[in-house]
Amino acid sequence: MPDIFFDGWGNIVSIAVTAPLVYLAIIAFIRLSGKRSTSQMNNFDWIVTVAMGSLVGSLLVIEDVALAEAVFAIGLLMGLQFLFTLGAARFDWVERIIKSRPTLLFDGNFRRAAMREERITESEINAAVRENGLNHLSDVRWVVLESDASFSVVPRRTDHDQDELIGLPGAHSTRKP
Repeated sequence: MPDIFFDGWGNIVSIAVTAPLVYLAIIAFIRLSGKRSTSQMNNFDWIVTVAMGSLVGSLLVIEDVALAEAVFAIGLLMGLQFLFTLGAARFDWVERIIKSRPTLLFDGNFRRAAMREERITESEINAAVRENGLNHLSDVRWVVLESDASFSVVPRRTDHDQDELIGLPGAHSTRKP
């Protein structure tokens, strides 16, 4: 029966050697792929990050995974992410495939259908409003759930309000200034 607490120095030495190497490889790949790799994540970015974590974990604890295989797999994932995000930056149809669209949740009134679809509650919207330094919904023109799951809160301005929200055609406030 294998010892679950200590199985010899071989695996520990292997981890001690491979962990710093794979760490340096990931840093190199992230530097090559740019800031986008570590920015706020949308669903596509999250999937790549989880997959990379799984590869690193497998490399460190599974004896049958070679360093070259794991580094190649991580590099391949980063390369695919780079190509897909490059495609998304150049072609709308690629962006529609890999990224979700922002959703208007509040426009003077709560947009209940959109909130149900995104599984967002009033209390989450209220928290986003407070986090943006506003203390009442009457101070808010729009609340948008962005593609990275962050909230954008656009305050109501008394001097002049724009009629449309940039990037969300047809998003009009139902409340009069």
